[in-house]
Amino acid sequence: MKKITLIASAIMFLFAATTHAHGPVRQKTEEQITINAPADKVWAIIKDFGDMSWLPAVGSTTVEGGNKKGATRVLTLKDGGTITEELKKYDEAKMSYAYKITDMSTAKTITHAGVEEKVPALPVDNYSASIEVEAKGDTSVVSWTAGYYRAYTNNNPPAEMNEETANAAVGAVVKTGLISLKSLAEK
Repeated sequence: MKKITLIASAIMFLFAATTHAHGPVRQKTEEQITINAPADKVWAIIKDFGDMSWLPAVGSTTVEGGNKKGATRVLTLKDGGTITEELKKYDEAKMSYAYKITDMSTAKTITHAGVEEKVPALPVDNYSASIEVEAKGDTSVVSWTAGYYRAYTNNNPPAEMNEETANAAVGAVVKTGLISLKSLAEK
């Protein structure tokens, strides 16, 4: 009987320990914007995977592979950081593509829990996204969806790399990008 009680206690302890300890939770940002311009005009602005001139934070872009699956682009941000992305899917007919961040430069280094930690240019990990243009008569609806984890994948993240910071950073990129796209397309 003592053995059963001891085993049951050990199982309860392990269960309690694992329910308290958790790593990051996959986050999602979804934004849509209606643009008073035909879908073909909007798509023409964003369809080139190597042209990110419509995204305000990007200073320049280099690309290898064009609009083919596996193509890579390096975004050099206006603040000097870099983000490398890979094209995962491209569909001209559906006016959409999907991509994934494969590498980022370090924006700064911080000390957290006695350890030097590198804060990436965008405070996320395992980021993937898609963007799509849909015709709605004479207007267009652009949808941009991103999934990601916070940059700090261990427990107890520093403020620079927690979910709130990741969501704010991705939300800002997506929202300003869509507003910029709307402005360009409606000219």
